[in-house]
Amino acid sequence: MNVDSSILLWINGHHTEWLDTIMYWTSHPATWLPLYIILVVLVVCRYRSWKIALFIILGFAVAVGLSDIICSSVIKPLVCRLRPTHEPALDPLHLVNGYTGGLYGFCSSHAANTIAVMALFCSLFRNKIATVALSAWVALNCYSRMYLGVHYPTDIMAGLLVGFLLAELVYWGLHRWVLPFAELHSPHEDDEVAPQGDS
Repeated sequence: MNVDSSILLWINGHHTEWLDTIMYWTSHPATWLPLYIILVVLVVCRYRSWKIALFIILGFAVAVGLSDIICSSVIKPLVCRLRPTHEPALDPLHLVNGYTGGLYGFCSSHAANTIAVMALFCSLFRNKIATVALSAWVALNCYSRMYLGVHYPTDIMAGLLVGFLLAELVYWGLHRWVLPFAELHSPHEDDEVAPQGDS
């Protein structure tokens, strides 16, 4: 058995009933809807202009959308690597609620999508707290995919690479064509109206 399978089986094998529930819902996209709303609000508050905020939010959509398409519709059909849950040699894996995922697993769309959000947001905001919090969010999502037995570690690493590169590409585009206009909308101290003297 190779290292990839050994790590997966070790993670999948260390399960408990309460972790099953946490990891199952961690892996569900709808669970993180409040987080996405918070990130959108932060973008709007940061850039003030609705037009600029809209372009930046569109940038997030492009980064995540491309990550998902490249992983799910391009790489998975090309590589055709079975998910662990569909690999007979790895039976029996511990399944949670009978969840097995699609047939192919390389590379992980969850990993790509989450790191695309994290990398783009952190590039835009340059905030240490946000970087740590979103890194933990990405790590938890990636761990949940292995805990559920639907991805090998190398599936996760490849997904992280795809998502990160796409986030950097989108950030480059925003930095070149959108963010310069955001600076024009930023308030400056010297823009304040000086008090008029007595006439």
